[in-house]
Amino acid sequence: MFSESQMASMGQASFQQIKEQEKIYNHPATQRYVQCISDALFAVSGTPYNWEVVVFDDETPNAFALPGQKIGVYRGMLSVADNPDRLAAVIGHEIGHVQARHGNERASATFATQMGLALASAALATEGGPDERMLAALGVGAQVGILLPFSRQHEIEADLIGLDLMARAGFDPRESIQLWENMRAKAGSNPVEFLSTHPGHDTRIRTLQDAMPGAMNTYEQARRQGRQPRCTPPR
Repeated sequence: MFSESQMASMGQASFQQIKEQEKIYNHPATQRYVQCISDALFAVSGTPYNWEVVVFDDETPNAFALPGQKIGVYRGMLSVADNPDRLAAVIGHEIGHVQARHGNERASATFATQMGLALASAALATEGGPDERMLAALGVGAQVGILLPFSRQHEIEADLIGLDLMARAGFDPRESIQLWENMRAKAGSNPVEFLSTHPGHDTRIRTLQDAMPGAMNTYEQARRQGRQPRCTPPR
């Protein structure tokens, strides 16, 4: 496994590459909205500070998080995650991948088969930072975005972490199920990019339903404690 500092370096380099290649959405109200939801989740995540959140001007319903506390949301995601609770489910899921170090497991597995961890660590330490192979291990490459799939187990784990985060932050966890219903409707005959590497809708919804009683208890406790995020969607 790579160290946390190595993963942060890889994530930061990857995010910089994405920002250079993708158009950033210059709409302050949208950025404030996404930041508001993200901040509420960060506050209960155990790593509340120094996250960078960027909205990209792309109609693809997609989002991602990278080691080094970086989050990207594509503008098109707001048409599917169409209220604060549903967008919190998306962002919480992506934070879940980072918290569970799924990127580290994927990158380590990639380099164990391609070049060996010792050589990968040496390459990371060279001047100039991560090379293209390292960026690709995080899912960043010629097409930008998340190219390499997480495992089914990783996706389910991220769903459950995200469900807990949104409930603890005061977002209604029941909306996570409606999010995936929206995703299914949006996909139709054209698979949504965000779903292309994820488990089937039915599997995901059943998992969320099974965890919902505990999530609702957490949510109700958070609301009693005054956690009631007020994030205004852009007009």
